[in-house]
Amino acid sequence: MTGLAAPGFPEEAVRARARRGTAEVFPDPAAYGTRLFGPNGTGTASDFGSGSGSGSGSGDALDRARVVPPVFMPERLEKLIDLAREPEFTDVDLTTRTGGFTALLPLYLSAFGSTRAGSGDLAVHASRQAARLGIPMVIGENMIPVHGYRRAGDATRSALLARVEAYLDAAPDGAGGIVVQQSTEDADSEVWNLLYSDPGTRPLLETGRLAFELKTGQGAKPGLGGMTVVDRAEAEQLARRFTVREAFGPEDGRRLRCATPGTFTDEILRQQLRFMRNNFPRARTWVKFHPGRDIAHAARTAWEAGADAVTVDGAEGGTGWAPGVFLDQVGLPLGECLRRIGPPAGCLLASGGMWEGGRVLRALALGATAAGLGRAALVAVDEDPEHGLERLVESIALELRLLVSALGKYAVTALGPEDLWWPDGPHAGHTAGLPVGATP
Repeated sequence: MTGLAAPGFPEEAVRARARRGTAEVFPDPAAYGTRLFGPNGTGTASDFGSGSGSGSGSGDALDRARVVPPVFMPERLEKLIDLAREPEFTDVDLTTRTGGFTALLPLYLSAFGSTRAGSGDLAVHASRQAARLGIPMVIGENMIPVHGYRRAGDATRSALLARVEAYLDAAPDGAGGIVVQQSTEDADSEVWNLLYSDPGTRPLLETGRLAFELKTGQGAKPGLGGMTVVDRAEAEQLARRFTVREAFGPEDGRRLRCATPGTFTDEILRQQLRFMRNNFPRARTWVKFHPGRDIAHAARTAWEAGADAVTVDGAEGGTGWAPGVFLDQVGLPLGECLRRIGPPAGCLLASGGMWEGGRVLRALALGATAAGLGRAALVAVDEDPEHGLERLVESIALELRLLVSALGKYAVTALGPEDLWWPDGPHAGHTAGLPVGATP
């Protein structure tokens, strides 16, 4: 060092890159499998906010909106007449139809994928608790290419089927469902064909509780495919199916495993969804988008092609391993995605920074049918593998009932953009769903 200083410039970050090169593009690989990365690259509690009812901490416009009950509440009067008494928050109905499934709450378990934190015992515990709650569960991409597939009688444990079996064992009759993503590498492994023909998934097909989700991207790294950190031996095994790179320095035994994101146009998307519906007619059809600038056109294209659900993963989305620049600087915030989509033409699912009832309610008021729990779910299960997720969801459900009742409404499906006020003023970024010329 020469003693050169650069006040006001990110000098330490530059020096770190000069020392370690491409390793500095990513979070510390030593934390892989134990830290859930999101915006700011930290994956710490600050990603979820601090203090009760303070919002998600993501800092997007969705968190700045306030829930605003009216003075006059005709829907409360209707409920009063129906019940012959004053309605209470316990009278709020939180059930929804989520992507073709009956869900007991307007929530779902987001995809964890093939990352170490999301495909081990924590994920199995989360699956079991999601089933008991009667909410859908999404299983992420690359599970079979990375971890393999086990049919009944095989000795090798399958991470994907372990989650399916845990969910099936605990699911109540008539509620919930399992959604399995497929990416480019998954398609090569015929993931959907394996599941659709497996006798073990027959109960899901017979009860209409299996869906396949076409994944085009995710909030943690819009425009990129899945990434994980693997050791040298695993890298050699995976190199036949994935791109494997030395990104952490020549002396580091760990390698970066990269999947391709796939290439989509509106016509390719329509053909893919048509293929899904024709080849797997008994499974629901979902599609997941990253928070792209053309998200409204993408969502509309999917609904027109017959998708049962469109999932939008805001830039606040986490759990996935991603370059820091993507976690902090790439993709639209969830609130902006919802604003651009406006009143949805079908079932819209939203994820990114969800952990408490206020942010969930604001997403629902802007058109979402349900909100996804990703990092929050894993943290909750890590705290208590047997009941942590259930307690987290119970707290969210109580907040939702209190908030919806305070708005003079008694079904979560009755929420609308009129229930929110934006402190930044009535400009275009905060008027989703309002008539032209109206103000929040």
